[in-house]
Amino acid sequence: MKIGFIGLGNMASAMIGGIIKNGVLDPKEILGSTKTKASLRKAEEEFGICTMEDNVSVAEQADMLILSIKPQMYEEVIGQIKGSIKKDAVIVSIAPGKTLDWLADCFGFKKGEGKLVRCMPNTPALVMEGCTGVCFSKAITEEEKEQVLKILQSFGKALVVPEHLMDTVVGVSGSAPAYVFLFIEALADGAVAEGMPRKQAYEFAAQAVYGSAKMVLETGKHPAELKDMVCSPGGTTIEAVSVLEKTGFNSSIIEAERACIHKSRQL
Repeated sequence: MKIGFIGLGNMASAMIGGIIKNGVLDPKEILGSTKTKASLRKAEEEFGICTMEDNVSVAEQADMLILSIKPQMYEEVIGQIKGSIKKDAVIVSIAPGKTLDWLADCFGFKKGEGKLVRCMPNTPALVMEGCTGVCFSKAITEEEKEQVLKILQSFGKALVVPEHLMDTVVGVSGSAPAYVFLFIEALADGAVAEGMPRKQAYEFAAQAVYGSAKMVLETGKHPAELKDMVCSPGGTTIEAVSVLEKTGFNSSIIEAERACIHKSRQL
């Protein structure tokens, strides 16, 4: 099987790195195209994949075609390649807001036709800790679903969701690393304000977030239960938590996430 990537940016690089590292495919079975020769050369040198200067050449050869480009570029690129894709090619979109029906219309598929996959990975895929939401069109077979999930799981977790929740995936996972980075930065700033060197403050803050997330995933306990385990009566933590609640920490996160989801639905 040959996988083709149109677009070789950070997300494509993360996906390709995971595929190769976990032995899902040989580098020579991976094709890629992008606008700049520098990016093509970088992909060749870093991964040893086959690169091409035009999108049509990739589309003609790929059994699975991954559109790793910005949402505003989709119509233009699909217009270029829709007459060149293989008859039974699986087409994977990573763009927020672009529904399976929208993709089918752009490619000119009749109702019920077109092997389309919509997914939303996130940037921790760059360190093999991604989380990807995915949904499938009706034409995708069970075997093809397994192939897609194997690829997505090569750089983290992949969870199947109904399509109506894909915009929610953008808010809770796709864009969420940015919220977490802001939180880590704020934690570090507080430590710096109290005299800790910045580099050390980032290390403490990032490790605290990493370890806390791991506790949620590995213990299966409710986050509130884990929070209560840290909050001793009359202690330092409950004092900090009360300030966060007083200043609207929870509601600000919820409102930011819902704004993100709303924007995704508009794309």
